[in-house]
Amino acid sequence: MSSPILSLNGLAKSFGALKVTDGVTLDIAPGEIHAVIGPNGAGKTTLIGEITGEVPLDAGTVTFAGQDITRWPVHRRALAGLTRSFQITQVLPGFSVVENVATAAQAHDGSSFSFFRPAATERRLNDRAMTALAQVGLADRARSGAASLSHGEKRQLEIAMALVAEPRLLLLDEPMAGMGREETERMVDVLMALKGRYPMVLVEHDMHAVFRLADRISVLVYGRVIASGTPDQVRADPAVREAYLGEEEFA
Repeated sequence: MSSPILSLNGLAKSFGALKVTDGVTLDIAPGEIHAVIGPNGAGKTTLIGEITGEVPLDAGTVTFAGQDITRWPVHRRALAGLTRSFQITQVLPGFSVVENVATAAQAHDGSSFSFFRPAATERRLNDRAMTALAQVGLADRARSGAASLSHGEKRQLEIAMALVAEPRLLLLDEPMAGMGREETERMVDVLMALKGRYPMVLVEHDMHAVFRLADRISVLVYGRVIASGTPDQVRADPAVREAYLGEEEFA
């Protein structure tokens, strides 16, 4: 069995008397989509911040690709291939779609950084940007202004911006947030097409999307993992059903 791409061991974080993560231990296998679900306030976004280094740990270790990165700063983790998307869209509305992606590529690995021409005019960056846009189904919108995209398309654009950072692990924080059913289905299709090529940690409230996408699911409640396993195992777990009673549908 191959070694985990990411191992979390005993992660703990408190804000005053509030324990936000409490002894979280998880392994993420290469190529898998591992969903982290739980009620609002369970500590899911804090956990993502602990993985990226944005939230300092009180205790525990983070091992990525066989290296202990617990004390690494955010930028070093990002350069190593930990790439995050956010709950709120982070696109540049004054730029075109392809310029957004080319600029993300430029920020990741550098280029001429000319202030007199956009990143998308550099062939190497433009080619990478167009490849990423094709992967997320936005190649035909490349020259459109980012501000003209629908909410769902902006989330697809963010995934393309993450892909040009050459991720070894994608951390997706509620990529379906605020989407209607049609946009959600489109995003599920995008992530399904990427499945197996990039391991992913997926934080998401849409249970239908989670159970379609995830290879394994961990359930976080009050900062603790109460269950972890395949979708069928998690769906049948009485403790999970109790934690979501009246809030989520597992049918």
